[in-house]
Amino acid sequence: MDLSELADLDALSARDMIRDGEINPIELTEACLARIDEHEDAVRAWTYLDPDHALAQAQALYEAQQTGAPLGPLHGIPIGIKDIFDTFDMPAENGSVLYRGRMPDRDSTAVAKLREAGAIILGKTVTTEFATHFPGKTRNPHNPAHTPGGSSSGSAAAVACSMVPLAIGTQTNGSVIRPASYCGTVGFKPTYGGISRAGVFKLSHILDHVGVFARTVGDAALIAEALMGYDPRDTATRMTAKPALIDTAREDPPLEPRLAFVKSPVWDLADADVHDAFAELVYVLGDAAREEELPAPFDTVVDWHRWIMNADLAQNLAREYAEGRDKLSAMLIERIEDGLTVRAVDYNRARDWIAVLNDGLDVLFENYDAILTPATTGEAPAGLENTGDPVFSTIWTFCGLPAITLPIFEGAHGLPIGAQLVGPRGNDARLLRTANWLANRLAS
Repeated sequence: MDLSELADLDALSARDMIRDGEINPIELTEACLARIDEHEDAVRAWTYLDPDHALAQAQALYEAQQTGAPLGPLHGIPIGIKDIFDTFDMPAENGSVLYRGRMPDRDSTAVAKLREAGAIILGKTVTTEFATHFPGKTRNPHNPAHTPGGSSSGSAAAVACSMVPLAIGTQTNGSVIRPASYCGTVGFKPTYGGISRAGVFKLSHILDHVGVFARTVGDAALIAEALMGYDPRDTATRMTAKPALIDTAREDPPLEPRLAFVKSPVWDLADADVHDAFAELVYVLGDAAREEELPAPFDTVVDWHRWIMNADLAQNLAREYAEGRDKLSAMLIERIEDGLTVRAVDYNRARDWIAVLNDGLDVLFENYDAILTPATTGEAPAGLENTGDPVFSTIWTFCGLPAITLPIFEGAHGLPIGAQLVGPRGNDARLLRTANWLANRLAS
């Protein structure tokens, strides 16, 4: 295989070929670096990349394999890391000049798990400023005049360009699902607490999630399974058995899944492209999809989410605001100052609604395998001044539900649009199986 063919391999295929000796980690890493060299000037997905260090990791993994050492589930697979994850051997700058040159002394738990699984930490991908809304330098790989989304912009763009088969990011509102939709990749955000956030820059303990980017549902399952699990450093994680994501995702469902098509209270914010695409999709799915409405309390989730997120921003960025305000964007300052006005009673009321809304959704999920809903309001908007609207992720992030977006639509300007599936809290494997079923059905 030539370098271009190697770079285009999905992660599961590359893993199997490495195990069978058909290719090795050095060749795959060289292919990824060649693809980066080809596209990085236009896409700008990376904030830190050391090719020699990446190749040294690949060499070590190759040599270990030659000795007959046991292989991890991600052995030899290069992965991009959003630059709010601590990495002991690379800078972690959080998308801000205030952290320029910061070198952590230990890995975040997620990065440590990736290394343990045999992954090659290829480099650090661009994040927006403190993983909020002010854009970084990344461009949409389908059209560089359009936003890639945010805040995990570099991770989504790198996977979309086949610079890496896999990448990780975070979501506090729509920062995995939105850029995945805009860039045309699979984006998967597990259940709240499914992946440890220890060693990740904290925006909101209540809302922060770690998520993944891949080019197939199976690849998303592969990396997510390696990452999920209990971590005493993150109190949101739970001491439970790790779900069998890969095996379950590739199974045929015992019965044809039933999908609840939920427009949600923000349906009117979606473009005509989205309205038309979902009308056609629901028609094609026939009896497998039925429209359902959410009750009135869901109309207020956008406000509740804003109260929690901005108040937590104000708390967690207090030092940066006090000592480095002149280095913060006007967009971030506005959100911090809004957070300073949130009353404690409103914050606590919003937090209490999370459990109430999940109780209501549990009733819906008694009759459906997943919710089908837009991932974004439409294609990636033109311009690089903002990262687009995350509003179609807000409810599901607020409730902590697992969500995945599939790149199955195309808008009027030829840019991808994702369809989002949302599953019951804690049922990540079942959601991935349903997503794989939908992808296969639409491909047939």
